[in-house]
Amino acid sequence: MTQLMESGQELDHVVLPSVREMSESFRPLVLDPATSADSAVLAGLRESSGVREVHDRIEDQVEELLRCRAPHDPFGSRSRSHAIAEAMSGQPGAYGRWVWYPWSGRLVHVLPEAEFRLVRTDRNRDKITREQQLSLLRRRVGVIGLSVGSSAAMACAMEGVGGAFRLADFDRLGLSNLNRLRAGVHELGVEKSVLCARRMYELDPYLDIEVFRGGITEDTIEEFFGDRARGEGLDLLVEECDTPWVKVAAREHARRRRVPVLMDTNDRGLLDIERFDLEPDRPLFHGCAGDVRADNVRNLDREEAIRFLLTIVDERRLSPAMTDAITRVGRSLSSWPQLASGVMLGAALITDTARRILLGEALQSGRHSIDLHTLVAVGTAQQAPWGADQ
Repeated sequence: MTQLMESGQELDHVVLPSVREMSESFRPLVLDPATSADSAVLAGLRESSGVREVHDRIEDQVEELLRCRAPHDPFGSRSRSHAIAEAMSGQPGAYGRWVWYPWSGRLVHVLPEAEFRLVRTDRNRDKITREQQLSLLRRRVGVIGLSVGSSAAMACAMEGVGGAFRLADFDRLGLSNLNRLRAGVHELGVEKSVLCARRMYELDPYLDIEVFRGGITEDTIEEFFGDRARGEGLDLLVEECDTPWVKVAAREHARRRRVPVLMDTNDRGLLDIERFDLEPDRPLFHGCAGDVRADNVRNLDREEAIRFLLTIVDERRLSPAMTDAITRVGRSLSSWPQLASGVMLGAALITDTARRILLGEALQSGRHSIDLHTLVAVGTAQQAPWGADQ
């Protein structure tokens, strides 16, 4: 609360952040109405101009909670209204938490954290057991590069693969990003890291998200990886940036700290798995770039950077369209071609693989391709026999 409102306009019981602070904010305010301090803040918010919409569907959430706990008899021979009222001790306004999202002005009533997580992930069962879900929520995932990476971060958050995240990107949302990023025209100019954090917090206000707005630099990379001895280190890294120095430096740190790294190249469903947690001496990029070091790629020009990127992804495995496009970046093309369908596929591949690694599956390092043009090829489909089940 203090961090969010240390400057701004005082209104009754609450000090609202300034317009500029709200436009750049990404962390919601979670209030416990059962405590006197938070109750006073909540009252002040309700009377202020900071709340533009109140969304209270707590009874529906409690009903879902009861059904999750006892699908065969959710109300225990009581009426629905009686069972719900009893679950909230007859005080719906003081039950659960109220979450204020300063960037939208929404005030939302939600279940307490444990109950919220139980209901929100209930439909994962038993593809993910409750014990596995709790284990995953104790993990910290880092994501560098929030064009392709934002979809991966969102998919991980939706599936409950990680309860804490570190997001890094120096760029802001542009109109040309809207072919693959989930955002609106009213968000043009917002930092990609902030935008991603907002979407994740709107999905789950109990997440722990740190944002590195300047991206990864020599000054921030140590902090980004965190201190494992203090329980603050990354458990897994998703690397999706285009800067050669960052790609190499991130892997050097990951290898040193034994953190597994995942990367999707957004072409032919190409997924890289580097199990530095199991192979601390493994060469970076599967050895495709030799014994490359971050200092070797610090000052590459455009042509050299393109050549390096082609080397680490093995250009022979790229689609013809991507191979042709890369040679025209900066000439007839403004940047790398990326499609929403490819980004979504990459998010699915990253999330599924991250979940399996974090749950202890012995997935091996390597490069895998889920090429939809091959799997769903022209002229290969077989017709179902007439009268078959539709």
